[in-house]
Amino acid sequence: MLQDNPLLAQLKQQIQENLPKKEGTIKATDKGFGFLEVDNKTSFFIPPPYMKKCLHGDKVVAIIRTEKEKEVAEPQELVEQGLTRFIGRVKLFKGKLNVTPDHPQLKKQSFKAKVKKGLNPEHFAEGDWVVAHLIRHPLNGENGFFVEISEKITDADDKIAPWWVTLAQNDLPNSEPAGIENWELKDDADLERIDMTHIPFVTIDGESTKDMDDALYAKKKDNGDFELTIAIADPTAYITPDDEMDKVARERGFTIYMPGRNIPMLPRDLADELCSLIENEVRPALCCSVTVSKDGVIGEDIKFFAANIKSHARLVYDHVSDWLENGSSDSWQPTEEIASIVRDLFEFSQARANWRQTNAVVFPDRPDYRFELSENNDVVAIHADMRRSANRLVEESMITANICAGKTLKANFNTGVFNTHSGFKPEKIADVIKLVNPEGELPYNAESVETLEGFAALRRWLGEQDTSYLDNRIRKSQTYSEMGNQPLPHYAMGLDIYATWTSPIRKYGDMINHRMLKAHVLGKEPVQTPDETVGEEMALHRKHHKIAERNVGDWLYARTLIDEPAKETKFIGEIFDINRAGMRIRLLENGAAAFIPGSLVVNNKERIDCNSENGTLSVDKNLVYRLGDTLEVVLAEVNLENRNIVAKPTQEFPLEVVEAANEEKTGEEETTKEK
Repeated sequence: MLQDNPLLAQLKQQIQENLPKKEGTIKATDKGFGFLEVDNKTSFFIPPPYMKKCLHGDKVVAIIRTEKEKEVAEPQELVEQGLTRFIGRVKLFKGKLNVTPDHPQLKKQSFKAKVKKGLNPEHFAEGDWVVAHLIRHPLNGENGFFVEISEKITDADDKIAPWWVTLAQNDLPNSEPAGIENWELKDDADLERIDMTHIPFVTIDGESTKDMDDALYAKKKDNGDFELTIAIADPTAYITPDDEMDKVARERGFTIYMPGRNIPMLPRDLADELCSLIENEVRPALCCSVTVSKDGVIGEDIKFFAANIKSHARLVYDHVSDWLENGSSDSWQPTEEIASIVRDLFEFSQARANWRQTNAVVFPDRPDYRFELSENNDVVAIHADMRRSANRLVEESMITANICAGKTLKANFNTGVFNTHSGFKPEKIADVIKLVNPEGELPYNAESVETLEGFAALRRWLGEQDTSYLDNRIRKSQTYSEMGNQPLPHYAMGLDIYATWTSPIRKYGDMINHRMLKAHVLGKEPVQTPDETVGEEMALHRKHHKIAERNVGDWLYARTLIDEPAKETKFIGEIFDINRAGMRIRLLENGAAAFIPGSLVVNNKERIDCNSENGTLSVDKNLVYRLGDTLEVVLAEVNLENRNIVAKPTQEFPLEVVEAANEEKTGEEETTKEK
């Protein structure tokens, strides 16, 4: 009777209306309770019964009441669903369809489900991967959660699941675009292609590369300078801005690269065959020639032109590197002509690298980690490939070509697709100077690091330090690299202009730059110029592609390392992030990311301090670890379901910290005795 009493209901409503309300985001835990995160400093406890009406990530309005002398939040109104479209796995309860989200904070949730019209529920089995949509939510006044399955991704036991699930998760295509039967050259009738098939261009790529998009030629002059010519594959010879294929390329943005496979931006018959600069095959290309001095300075004689070229040698990175570094290669014996070209290209690359080392910014060498897969998609090995002589040779050639394109586009059109970086975040500059130059003894101040030259000088100085701690600390103070239509500097590279055009098979922005460079060659207005949205589109594509690459990698690492905790295998890890919960490290042997909780360093919250702002971990107020440090670890847990790896140090503290603490303790004891 009391429950149906309208006066009691009215009184309850009045009490709730008078209670304070807060808007925030739900943060769930695996214990059944959660928190309402109002801001970075304010949160309210949500008891398990109230969590049944909401999900992790929901933005809600909640009333704040006191229960058992503790403030708690009760979600009342849904502002924004945290879960809409999601990836999940089928669960069958008494033959009825349910879906469990593939999300760390939602894996204990299971929602009743139906299939979209046109799908057969009988085709779904326990554990199958699906795309689902949350269509009912309790805070919308509906009876419980309910989802609709819109797509089956793959079977429960499919070994290719990491790729298909990750692509679906990021709403990315899982196959190449459809080609057409007959590709036709659609160049401007006035574009004359120079016959350069007699020039001995060479391609240098990985052994399995099929979409070879750059060919190189260099000749050293008597005065020590270099004549460099870069030829780039030309898909815009076959695709106009009005073609349907151009729309497809723009929607994709880039070729998607993931461990073990890629999803091309363009059809393979175009990317891997008709445009690919295959040895001894005549191909249309857009070319750039320029003189580079023996001191590595790019000349003013930059010239772009269209040509028909022919690769005279299909070379492989490792073979060329062996030959350059050791004087010979068991796998490759070049002709004298090709040997001379490779030698001149290498000397050119050294001159440019030295110039950039002195005047711009050169990134430190780090290995590229590569998964070797079997035909059954099992990981056979993980290789740590270092950048060798041939890789640097190609890299310097491409950087030179992109500088030339940036200069040409800026001078002729003052627009294009430019890669830019604006240096430090303005609000962080004072903190950076305080960190790197606290005594004011170095030539770095707030005014100088705002300039390209000052920023590059500071980056070079950081690269010369014995430890990478400072470098790691200030990286969070830097802006992100961007793509846009304004000719702005690239601070992170130390360059005043940079516009890529060397991978039009793989990047849509490079296709736009190709069309603009062709317009420059013709002396005409471009048939296509980038608007303000292109940079944002490219950045969004790149973000999703990087997430997909990382997620597949995490999945494969978890599969590969699943047995290592039991074996107590030791690894060396480098600390790349410290937060209040612990440290994130990169295993140098294979590139896997692992987390070290503070409790596995010292299982006492009072003794440990994980300082994310300073990038340090201290115990008993003694510094133990810093960003950039390396330490020996074993894996404590590999969770295949969440694709998480947890590690712990093999020593409680580094030896030098223990010794320092012992010395300090001995000193204190001696002082006490004297007293």
